[in-house]
Amino acid sequence: MRWVVLAILILLLAFTLFPFFLALLNAIKASADYAVGGPLSIPQSIDLSAVETFWTLSDFSRKLFNSVLISLGVSVLGVLISLFNAYAIGIGKVPGSRFILVTLLLGIMVPQESIIYPLYYMAKATGLYDTQLVVIIIFAVLQSAFGTYLLSTVLSTFPKEILEAAEMDGSSPWATLWLVVVPVLRPTLVVLGTFFFIWTWNEFLIPLVMLVSNNNQTVSVAMGLTRGQNMSDPVLQAAAALLGIIPTVIFFLIFQRTLTRGIAVGAVK
Repeated sequence: MRWVVLAILILLLAFTLFPFFLALLNAIKASADYAVGGPLSIPQSIDLSAVETFWTLSDFSRKLFNSVLISLGVSVLGVLISLFNAYAIGIGKVPGSRFILVTLLLGIMVPQESIIYPLYYMAKATGLYDTQLVVIIIFAVLQSAFGTYLLSTVLSTFPKEILEAAEMDGSSPWATLWLVVVPVLRPTLVVLGTFFFIWTWNEFLIPLVMLVSNNNQTVSVAMGLTRGQNMSDPVLQAAAALLGIIPTVIFFLIFQRTLTRGIAVGAVK
């Protein structure tokens, strides 16, 4: 059974990595090689002209900076909003906490297409349209619905003895949050922030609508602009996909141990 399970895992791993391999294979291929052999053919020589073309045409370094800025901003702000909400619901026991959680769960299921117009008009009315700040605020609020639900579930089972000991020592609710609750929840908060970063990085619709200036757009928007009504270059699209994937892979490899440790410690606690 061990060999069967291992074979199944290897097969699933190959199936998962195949799109990455396909993007790499076609990104380093010349357009002529693609036209002759198709997407699965081995390139005759390594040709990085498509990568260089996409980098130059899209001003990829600027798009990369915007995506990192927005994703990090959403991670920090979204985790803070989720923490404050969950602290009030899970430990503060605010009235109507169950109704609030149900409302948040319903908000998670609302498609972005149904709220894009109200968000657009509110951004226009506040003067934040076409700024990275409006995208950070929108995604932080949207994703904090899931974060609030997750953290409130964890805090509802937080040991009361610890909280009572802190209260007996004269700790204020604010001090209890930062000196008692946050150290215990730190692994969970790191995992939640990482999820927020990756989710925000992959978002397309809201950045496309809210960021119209070329200097403010993100990597996902730049990737979507490689194909138009009268334009289709598979090699250029593969180069865009490769450049869009690499930062998230690097981010995952850097925080892989942190994620694993955070999930394990959070589960034990």
